[in-house]
Amino acid sequence: MTTTASDLDAAIRSAAFERVRRLNQICTHLTSAELSPGFEFDGQRIPLINPRRGIFKPRQMRYLLSIKTVYPSPGRRVWYDDQKEVHRQIFDGDETIDYAFMGEKPDAADNRWLREAMENRIPVIYFLGIAPGRYQAVLPAFIVGWNPISLKAQLAFSEVEEQSISGLAEAGPERRYALRSVKQRLHQASFREAVIAAYNGRCALSRLPEQRLLDAAHIVDDTDERWGQPIVSNGIPLSKIHHAAFDAHLIGIDPDYRLHVSERLLAQNDGPMLEALKNLRGSTLCLPKRRQDWPDRERLAIRFDHFKSLA
Repeated sequence: MTTTASDLDAAIRSAAFERVRRLNQICTHLTSAELSPGFEFDGQRIPLINPRRGIFKPRQMRYLLSIKTVYPSPGRRVWYDDQKEVHRQIFDGDETIDYAFMGEKPDAADNRWLREAMENRIPVIYFLGIAPGRYQAVLPAFIVGWNPISLKAQLAFSEVEEQSISGLAEAGPERRYALRSVKQRLHQASFREAVIAAYNGRCALSRLPEQRLLDAAHIVDDTDERWGQPIVSNGIPLSKIHHAAFDAHLIGIDPDYRLHVSERLLAQNDGPMLEALKNLRGSTLCLPKRRQDWPDRERLAIRFDHFKSLA
């Protein structure tokens, strides 16, 4: 049986999607270290991205594989200025987001790949910049519009991967659901990156420097409309074990940044990990360099009152 170009494309795409899903399972964000090796297909190493361009189609594939939106470093110009609007569009709940063409020629190869992906309803990987050099991988994404006048394509997210699904180009509940999922992930990722960066990549209790083991813990839960905003002063970087203890109110932090340990923990004696938690009692939270990034005292007071009621 002869393998067509479309069949080969679909097989490679499936391998790429599987690789990115696995990366998403172990990484809170993706960097060049995770993306540069690409993935293996039929004994070949195939890239996931082009490090110098945002629109990428491997030579082995018939259609576009991935697109990328960068997050600019402070003071530096992003590749396409209007792509900085993508976070706003997602947070505002737009059902589609804009993706700028490469250059000003609609018929340039990169831009034709966008159009061909739209016409053939090809699922692609969208690497969404959340911090300089760091990405959230969103898949599947679909090109649902291509405008040679505005020099922009329109991108929509989906929970469905099959290329033949009808209705992907139209708005509907399924697309809105997928957008809410992307919005939630972007909120979480942006909050995490900002909090951990403020503390120089270390746990505020243990000084652990391994970022894969760190979470951005909310002081006041994000379900609280008044106090739960995803801002740095409402977050503390904590290792997984410290985050769990903080959320379970086994560890408390008062408005003067002193650490407290619940009587429940203090009464137990069972190994070095527990002793390390107990030894936090009376110590002080490690604070960021910038005063504006310090945990908000009012939020700490709200959280500490809850700790005292349960301790």
